[in-house]
Formats: sequence, structure tokens, C-alpha cells
Amino acid sequence: MFSKEQSRLLRQEFWTSFGKSFPRKWLLYNTKIKGLAFKFHFDTKSALIALDLEDDLENRINCWEKLVALKSILIEEYLPEAIYEEEYYLENGKEISRIYLPLKQKVSIHNKNTWRDVMEFFNTNMILFETFFEEYHDIIKP
Repeated sequence: MFSKEQSRLLRQEFWTSFGKSFPRKWLLYNTKIKGLAFKFHFDTKSALIALDLEDDLENRINCWEKLVALKSILIEEYLPEAIYEEEYYLENGKEISRIYLPLKQKVSIHNKNTWRDVMEFFNTNMILFETFFEEYHDIIKP
């Protein structure tokens, strides 16, 4: 069991190590589409990459319909195991729409032995996700 401070330091160490191991300017929040952002998630139980839609409902629906129209391309050419969830609830109860890809193996940010696998998963798959987004940005944008 880790204290909050130990956990915070491990998280900080992971993200610093990831940045040094895979130095790259990720899109993340810089998609130029309001409410649409790429996310990395790694905690004590799982790791995933995601494309989240958190805008007002009307804009979220509009953008989601475009992403659904591109689903077969994303699945066939980029991320075959991507999961689309129109209604996804965050831990705080907020409803968003999300396309995500979880790492299937059991990992924990508290276990340094799993870090390399997570870093490689993040790097390989987020590059594919961003490549898809950049290719179809003009279709996705409002």
C-alpha cells in the first residue's frame, strides 16, 4: 500500500519517464475542436488511450455522428479494437462520449515492472489515433 505522497511521486515519475522515453508533441487538448481531446489514462488497475467529447450536448452529438460515420475506417485501418461509447460516465458522474482503446493486460502505475509495456502501448496506439484524426480532421470539425 502506498501513501498519497508515494503514489503522487510514482505517477510523476511514470509521466516524466514516458516523456523522456517517447519525446513527442502529442495533440491531447490541441485538437482545435471545442470539447474534443485525446487522453492517456494509467492508474492502479488499467491503462487506456481515449478520444473524449465533453462539449455541450448539441455539439457533442454533431461531432459524435461524424466519428461514428468514420468508425469503419478507424477500426479497419488504425485501431481494430477501439471501443465507441456514446454515453460514457466518468468517475465524477459526468457524461461524455468516448472512443477508447484499453490495454488488455493487467497493469498498475504502482508497479514499475508494467511501465515499459504501458509506455509502448501509449506510444504505438496514440500515434495511430492521432494519424487517423489528422487525416479526417476536416470531416470531424464542426
